[in-house]
Amino acid sequence: MSIELLLSIGGLALLDTLSPATIGVTVYLLLTETKHLASRLLIYLLTVAGFYFSVGVMLMLGMGVLLESVASLFQSRVVSWVIFIIGVGLFIASFYTPQKGERELPRPKSKSRFSMVALGFTTALVEVGTAFPYFAAIGLMTTADLIPYQWLPVMAGYNFIMVLPPLILYLLYLLFGRMMHRPLEQLQMRIAKSSGSALSWVLCIVGLILIYNSLDYL
Repeated sequence: MSIELLLSIGGLALLDTLSPATIGVTVYLLLTETKHLASRLLIYLLTVAGFYFSVGVMLMLGMGVLLESVASLFQSRVVSWVIFIIGVGLFIASFYTPQKGERELPRPKSKSRFSMVALGFTTALVEVGTAFPYFAAIGLMTTADLIPYQWLPVMAGYNFIMVLPPLILYLLYLLFGRMMHRPLEQLQMRIAKSSGSALSWVLCIVGLILIYNSLDYL
């Protein structure tokens, strides 16, 4: 496994930390939850990360079986051109993503532990359809022909990085208590208003990574 591959996947994981839904729900819980905050936030984040990890494992196993029969296909000029065109398309689409307008973020109807699990699944389902960095990372690991003991820890690390910002926010909340309320409220407003901008940057960078990794076989 090359350092270049790890850096690419690490960069994509950092992009996934921009998820407005996960951070938005975390901020909402920090502002409104007074009892059992730690357990409910942990349940929520474990559900999101567990869902993403499970989807990633299924995709890696499915793609691995497919690659056994058509391994050379992913190194062909035709497929490289398809990946290159997809990358160019994402790059161009990033300039046309709406930048303004508030987005309604998922919020729990109640704060029971079951509700946190349900909210975690809801958040994951909402975000997974547009999880371009995650799918790009899976594609990079697949084309690198990694074996399970190589890609499993990489994928686990990816999902840990993805939920790291909410954990950092929680630690800051523990350290500073009510002093964090005003910054959290400002962050909540900014997330609602800037989700389009974050998606634009994600599309742009994922597009460039796909373009870069397809150039060798064009």
